Amino acid sequence: MTIPTWDSAYSGEAPPPWDIGRPQPVFVRLCGQGLLSGRVLDVGCGTGEHALLAASQGADATGIDLSQLAIDRARAKAAERDLPARFEVGDVLSLDRLGSGAFDTVIDSGLFHVFSDEERGRYVASIASVLAPGGHCYLMCFSNMQPGDFGPRRVRQEELRAAFSDGWAVESITAEQFEVNRDFGMTSAQAWLGTFRRN
Repeated sequence: MTIPTWDSAYSGEAPPPWDIGRPQPVFVRLCGQGLLSGRVLDVGCGTGEHALLAASQGADATGIDLSQLAIDRARAKAAERDLPARFEVGDVLSLDRLGSGAFDTVIDSGLFHVFSDEERGRYVASIASVLAPGGHCYLMCFSNMQPGDFGPRRVRQEELRAAFSDGWAVESITAEQFEVNRDFGMTSAQAWLGTFRRN
């Protein structure tokens, strides 16, 4: 996983499948329930819609992504909307530099499923390094319930439970849907929404 690879996803005329130009409805719902509050970190934030959503409701929101192009667009959106969200280029597998317990909430919309088995352990440990005790991670990933083989790696509930088995409480894993750009032949894809609390 390199910065040029992810920049290429944002350099074409059409946006990538996941960049729908607005927050995923699942996260809009979570925000409406007051769950995206306090110090919020959006990992793999892309062009920033979820961090901006949280910031619009008063959260101290930060987004991080490997793609400089995505971060530039996120910063432009924040300026256009006059929202105080911060965005930076960085590796979500090395979040510890942001400070132990620096965040109350972590958002993951479509990132977990890009990692290999080995990277998953590093990723969860990286999130744990910055999430305050009792803080929550809200994670939406591609589901094994999605038919066919187009798109990213499918994830089973059992894999999510295994990834968050050490030092976390699995509060819920529910079936949801990603909205995706129509240019890719479908408008939605099956997903899991996991809610994990840091012990």
